[in-house]
Amino acid sequence: MMMRNSAARRGLWLAIVAAVLLVAAAGSAVANRGYLEIKGSDTMVNLGQTWAEEYMDRNPGVIIAVTGGGSGTGIAGMINDNLDIAQSSRAMADHEIAMAQENGVEVFEFIVAQDGLAVAVNEANPMDSMTFAELKAVFTGEITDWAELGWAEGGTINVYSRQSNSGTYVFFNTNVMDGEDWADDAMFLPGSSAINEAISQNLSGIGYFGVGYVEGTKALSVALDADSPAYTPLEKSYVDSGLYPIARPLYFYVNGKPAGLTLDYLEWILGEEGQEIIGEIGFYSLTPDYVAQNEANFQAIGVR
Repeated sequence: MMMRNSAARRGLWLAIVAAVLLVAAAGSAVANRGYLEIKGSDTMVNLGQTWAEEYMDRNPGVIIAVTGGGSGTGIAGMINDNLDIAQSSRAMADHEIAMAQENGVEVFEFIVAQDGLAVAVNEANPMDSMTFAELKAVFTGEITDWAELGWAEGGTINVYSRQSNSGTYVFFNTNVMDGEDWADDAMFLPGSSAINEAISQNLSGIGYFGVGYVEGTKALSVALDADSPAYTPLEKSYVDSGLYPIARPLYFYVNGKPAGLTLDYLEWILGEEGQEIIGEIGFYSLTPDYVAQNEANFQAIGVR
């Protein structure tokens, strides 16, 4: 009888150990199973899709769906509890965070990359740089002809802008145009690639978009004023140091405290592999200050 009891106890113990090992294995493999839905910034969509593809290659069984539609679309999805992560090229406003909280959504912010927002012209345009005041005058319609900027043969300036649901639109309008109205004949296009393509075919065109989309066009150097040097967005050190005046962070807004697959994906993006991919797409990796800010966010919510 004692032998049978001993054997039973031993069998029970082995079953408990096996169960513990299975739970541990499931925990360690949580990053290899699951689904994430990510939506938002068109500026970030190529970067986001590349991150997702690389991560899925490393983690069979994971599905990460990344779509664009604009930062506003992603933020709206976050507010309505329809997404795991919203990609945004602008910071969420306080009232947007409050709306999410009213819907029972707890939002957590992380900076995942940097962008030197490019103001681009046709490659045949002889202009190489502009001041902040000149950019504002052009995009608000105060200056309408290239001759006013020193290019006599340029003719009427054709202004291209992102649409209003774009975080890039909001950022440019706020930081360059001081919130003033756009030029009456400004053309609003749905994505960075569309604006870059339009300018590549329009000698008199000018527009703005993420630096990673500059191809077959010319990114202007930008100066704070006529007495300041102009800096290009194509040089990471100028973006890192703040010398290029239209640089900005790019955000992930996470639905709920990061855990499981979401946490693993976020940490991978902020790690060496994820940050290397940023340069391949044409954007810029994080500065030490942004890294420290993310670390403080992790610690504040008890993740680290």
